[in-house]
Amino acid sequence: MGAARRMMDNGQEISGRKVWITMSEHPDCALVRRGYTAFAAGDMNTLSELITADAVYHVPGDNILSGHHKGRDAILELFRRMGEETAGTMQIQLEAVLADGRGHVMSFHTARADRGDRGIEIRQGLFFRIVGGKVTDIDECVEDIEEENTFWR
Repeated sequence: MGAARRMMDNGQEISGRKVWITMSEHPDCALVRRGYTAFAAGDMNTLSELITADAVYHVPGDNILSGHHKGRDAILELFRRMGEETAGTMQIQLEAVLADGRGHVMSFHTARADRGDRGIEIRQGLFFRIVGGKVTDIDECVEDIEEENTFWR
């Protein structure tokens, strides 16, 4: 599949007729995918380019990462800390990226990591606000806040 265009199989059978559906990825989805790729590679330079200087990342719960991380530097420090606290074991499997065409994107992924004698595998979602081709706000949602809190305490 190409980055900009994808073709589904060799067509689909709809009402007895074979049709081809062409889909192009919304630029906001492509931006979020680029961020996931950079995060997985530990590429803070690329992540820095994708986030506005005054962006805010909201982490739910009651643990060492919870709170409102205000500004690009604070967000990048959050990402660095995730890597340090998990000794580089954190892995993110991106499952879906959805856009509304009005500057909002939702992503869904499974996070896996080890921290000390604890491990976690949890589904999470991020809600992005995008303005001018850059991320301005990220709200994190988790499948089980208590499990997340236990892991990060």
